[in-house]
Amino acid sequence: MTDILSWAQETLKEAETITIEVLNPDIGRGHYAGETLTINGSNYLYRSYKGWSDLGELLFCRMLTPKPISENTIAITYEKLDLSDSFHHCDAQEEKYGITSRFAAIHKNEEPAFLSPYLRALRNVKIGEKKRVLNLGINTGDEFDLIRQILPREEYLSLELIGIDHSESAISVARERFDEGNATFYAHDINDLDSLGLGKFDLIITIGTLQSSGLEFKPLFMSLVQNYLSTDGAIILGFPNCRWMGGEMIYGAKAPNYPYSEMSILVKDIYYCKKYLQQKKFRVTLTGKDYLFLTGTKINLIHS
Repeated sequence: MTDILSWAQETLKEAETITIEVLNPDIGRGHYAGETLTINGSNYLYRSYKGWSDLGELLFCRMLTPKPISENTIAITYEKLDLSDSFHHCDAQEEKYGITSRFAAIHKNEEPAFLSPYLRALRNVKIGEKKRVLNLGINTGDEFDLIRQILPREEYLSLELIGIDHSESAISVARERFDEGNATFYAHDINDLDSLGLGKFDLIITIGTLQSSGLEFKPLFMSLVQNYLSTDGAIILGFPNCRWMGGEMIYGAKAPNYPYSEMSILVKDIYYCKKYLQQKKFRVTLTGKDYLFLTGTKINLIHS
């Protein structure tokens, strides 16, 4: 694999696609990467489809549908992603997350690597028992839509949902999507929550928002816990560890001044939130991969 990775990286400096002939992974199901399989007198090194898919992601390529070459081998083609096709490179900051932006094409709930840990976080906080839910950075409402999907209708309608986002166009879409009467949306500056007089919430959700450049991460986070969570409230924080480009969700957040994924800032922020919540007597879990979900639920202390 060392040779394959080196060759692929070098070749893709000039080429838009590369193709390699490999052992059909279906033949060696249950083996680990690098195990030798002898088939009809020929030796092959086994690698799974997951391994080949991971290679494409590391190369910033999409893996096309493999094609049979022989009885035992297939051809895998990698196509370079258009790295400029990304909302991360938007110059107009005020429209970066609007409905005409590239961000509007993203549907996180359709990505298993986002959906599964977010569902786990919602179940961990017992979403069906909550009454008031606040979401900061709601955009067009996908995170509320998942709650609507997983709860019985009566339970869902008993929730009071508040969503806040700075994008006027995204909030307009959210208002149209959620017309049952239990959801309220504000196009508002998250730095100025106090002016809305929102009160306390049983659950606060914010995914990929607190680390935005226009927000003061630590003061805002502490204010949410101290001023907006009810006594037994819970919190779900989602930290992106990925980039969106060329139609793909690519693992690994891009750090400033590094040409590759570097997680020091991400880990530092997560550790800060985890430690702070634990000091406030929360039970904290951390799950996920492309999105890391930190979930805090209040520890109920029983005194004899």
